[in-house]
Amino acid sequence: MLNCNYYNLEFITKLLVKYLEKYVELLKNNNLKIHHQRLEILKYLDTHEMHPTADQIYSELKKKNPALSKTTIYNALDTLQKNNLVQNLTISSSEQRYEIKEEMHHHFLCKKCRKIINIEITCPNINKMLRQGHQVEEVHGYFKGYCKECLKKDKKVKR
Repeated sequence: MLNCNYYNLEFITKLLVKYLEKYVELLKNNNLKIHHQRLEILKYLDTHEMHPTADQIYSELKKKNPALSKTTIYNALDTLQKNNLVQNLTISSSEQRYEIKEEMHHHFLCKKCRKIINIEITCPNINKMLRQGHQVEEVHGYFKGYCKECLKKDKKVKR
C-alpha cells in the first residue's frame, strides 16, 4: 500500500527547495550559513518590493513562524547587509527600510502615503569617478514628492 502523505510531503519539499534555490545560492555564494530565517527574509524582500522596515518584515514572517524573534530579524538583516545581499535605505530620518541589493538605482518617496518606488536612472557621475580610479560601491539618490496615486486621490496636494 502506498503512503500518499509521504509522497505528497516529498513532492512539496522538492517544490519548496526549487522555489528557494536562488536564495540558497545567494547565501552559498557569499559563504553564509543557510538559515531558514535568512531564506525567508530574502524571499520576502524579493517578492515584496515595498521596501519594508525590519518591524514590517518581522510582523509578516511571525505570522508563519510564531517562535520568530525580532532580534533574529535584526541580526539576519545585519548579516545580509554586511555581505551586500540586502541594502538599507534611510530616506527619511525616522526609519530604515530594506531591499534586495540589485543594480544601482534611485528611489522616490511619496510624502503622503510613504511608499518608496524604485527609479531606474543611471548616475551621470559614476563613469567620471571610475575614470579617476575610484571604486564606487554605493550610490544613494532620493527623490521626494507625491506619487501619482496620491495626486489622483487628493486634488489639494500642491502641484
